[in-house]
Amino acid sequence: MTVSISGFKNGRLSVHIPSNETIKKAIEQIKGRHYDCYNNIWLIPDTQKNVDQLLQSLYDTGIFSVSDSESVPQSVPVVSLPKSIPKSVPVFAPVTVFAPVSVPKQVPVEPTKPTDPLIGRYKEALRTRHYSPRTIQSYTQWVERFLSLHGGKPPISMAEKEINTFLTHLAVKEQVSASTQNQALAALLFLYRSLYGQKIGELGEIVRAKKPLRLPVVMSRDEVRAVLDNLSGDKWLAAKLMYGTGLRLMECLKLRVQDIDFSRNEVLVRNGKGAKDRMTMLPESLKAPLREHLAHIKIIHDHDIADGWGTVLMPAGLDRKYPNGARDWLWQWIFPQERRWLNPKTKEEGRHHMDESLLQRAVHEAVIKSGLTKRASCHTFRHSFATHLIENGYDIRTVQELLGHSDVKTTMIYTHVLNRGPNGVRSPLDSL
Repeated sequence: MTVSISGFKNGRLSVHIPSNETIKKAIEQIKGRHYDCYNNIWLIPDTQKNVDQLLQSLYDTGIFSVSDSESVPQSVPVVSLPKSIPKSVPVFAPVTVFAPVSVPKQVPVEPTKPTDPLIGRYKEALRTRHYSPRTIQSYTQWVERFLSLHGGKPPISMAEKEINTFLTHLAVKEQVSASTQNQALAALLFLYRSLYGQKIGELGEIVRAKKPLRLPVVMSRDEVRAVLDNLSGDKWLAAKLMYGTGLRLMECLKLRVQDIDFSRNEVLVRNGKGAKDRMTMLPESLKAPLREHLAHIKIIHDHDIADGWGTVLMPAGLDRKYPNGARDWLWQWIFPQERRWLNPKTKEEGRHHMDESLLQRAVHEAVIKSGLTKRASCHTFRHSFATHLIENGYDIRTVQELLGHSDVKTTMIYTHVLNRGPNGVRSPLDSL
């Protein structure tokens, strides 16, 4: 079992780890780490402190050991990495490997080799059905954990008994929520349906967790204003856009220039949750800030084009249909990242959209500074958007269309506002 550390661009290192939950938790201890779901690697800032912490965390798992040494020194001189990756080193080319390693007998080793072809076919089935990269990542991890719990037995030899054991383990031992447990079940049911042709009824009685009904966290108008006042720059604009249009976090960050229609006051959400497109309104108060922001982004894009770059990721297949579309201004992100990225396939540099963690962190800090006692996040702007629309008297079907809900029952959760406010239900106690 090896952990491969490779060179990457923009002062980062890529770390490829085997399918092991303990090693994953060790990687998650590194500050600034980021998981690249497209290439299945972890990216960490290229600093000596991070390298030392990474190696120490890996050694602390008990899976690895250092050759010819009974203890690990503070500096952990197991491997030595150059302070900067030479230009001659291609992206993802291994710079060093955390090796040699020895696995103690008392530590069980996951049978990764027998399951690798299975996981590969599983991912291919998900991609064929156009599942999102995040869903592919989550589903694959659940299948790997299911196989690991049962010692790597082939799924074809297991059925409802083993599935229920796994679900019970998640609920009792790991105490996961009902939605997390149902997501794990969905991953396993997809495995049996797509790879073995077994339908749900053929698997027998499956334990399904009952999802509790939770009321969403909603900010008042004054609280929304207080949070927005503690944001600045593109983070402020993105947060106002989420509250003013009801967009989800990734729907907002994946907006392209052509998705904003200033003349019709509309925002087009492409490939939203459930692979659905929808239209929502563009707030009048955001037109001027958006135009100013786009003018600034246009200057940056023109400079990238002048430098010979300026490409952007295109939706599936459109890069072949429109060869020059990746450089077209209409396809550029409204919220691009500050630094250019390198496409590992084409070796071209371009800009991806802003990483969601940056906006999440900014909103979290703004909530703290505003003094809110609620656990508000980026998604709270969407809840507040729907709640305030209903408070203003808009009908539930209109709110449903703006939010992109398939079933009006999902939107009905926001009718909790009918029980409060100046026009809400009045308690009989207040009439005494």
